[in-house]
Amino acid sequence: MLIVRSDLHRNHHCLELDGSRLISSWETPARAEYVDAALNEGDHEVVAPDRLERSVVAEVHDRDYLDFLGTAWDRWVALGHEAPAAMAFGWPARRFRDVRPESFEALLGYYSFAADCSIAAGTWAAVESSAATALTAAAQVAGGRRAAFARCRPPGHHAMRDQFGGYCYLNNAAIAAQLLRHAGHTEVAILDVDYHHGNGTQDIFYARADVRVANLHADPREEFPYFLGHADERGTGAGEGHNLNLPLPRGTGADQWFEAFHNAARWIGDGAPSALVVSLGLDTFEQDPISHFRLVRDDFARLGASLAQIDLPTVLVLEGGYATAELGSNVAAVLNGFEREIG
Repeated sequence: MLIVRSDLHRNHHCLELDGSRLISSWETPARAEYVDAALNEGDHEVVAPDRLERSVVAEVHDRDYLDFLGTAWDRWVALGHEAPAAMAFGWPARRFRDVRPESFEALLGYYSFAADCSIAAGTWAAVESSAATALTAAAQVAGGRRAAFARCRPPGHHAMRDQFGGYCYLNNAAIAAQLLRHAGHTEVAILDVDYHHGNGTQDIFYARADVRVANLHADPREEFPYFLGHADERGTGAGEGHNLNLPLPRGTGADQWFEAFHNAARWIGDGAPSALVVSLGLDTFEQDPISHFRLVRDDFARLGASLAQIDLPTVLVLEGGYATAELGSNVAAVLNGFEREIG
């Protein structure tokens, strides 16, 4: 399989508020390094991403938001802050007005939704290279490849049109889907298998009929991102019926999880997509330290085969997975299962 990856992720180090403690993020450079090491042992073609196509990104994210992300670190430093990362300390909430503030500190809250996602010196370069990785993989699939894996870091599926959070800044899967639309695919499907709901992907496509979005994830009544991901969220306007959420309880094991997966795959087949983007989060693993499903390594090989059986040109985009030392082997299991299925 074609693997697209960049080393620029190494300069992105995030801080997050975990309970009452400020800690180094669970989303670390080591995640990508373990994936790269595992995939280096396989028979894969590895390429660096092409230059980022900014016009595609600007169709998925608001331009003011992109301008903010691109200048945030320099503005933070110019204000005299000595902290190693820029973090918000206040957010718009119920009954607050949606008025864009002038203060940079206020903009940090305006453009984010969680205290698990900070901006440091190397963040924007890593974010751009992650988006470019997804775009390059999508371009390869648009050009005729059966599948490609985008080893993205940071991940993207929580990034909304104009807000970052959940370790995500630009929505890599949404950007890949947008490129596939440009390449002539009249309908694209996104299947998100991360433990956490892909609220950003839902937000971006919720009113669109050209991208079908299916999420199977932990119940948002008890798991992050909490405020989206319920089963009655089906899309709006032209997008009515083009969004599917399959929330699952803590402790879900393989039998229940794959039942939901196959329901999502059938729902995708009820439409007319000609390409598939997979938000490949592997924090469904039983040893994941911040998630609560019970999939094991053999289940990831089964997942790869099941994704191949959807029988569409496929872009696989890395999302979550925080059992860091096991992540590479779990990714390899998915890709190997996929390739065995397609022969």
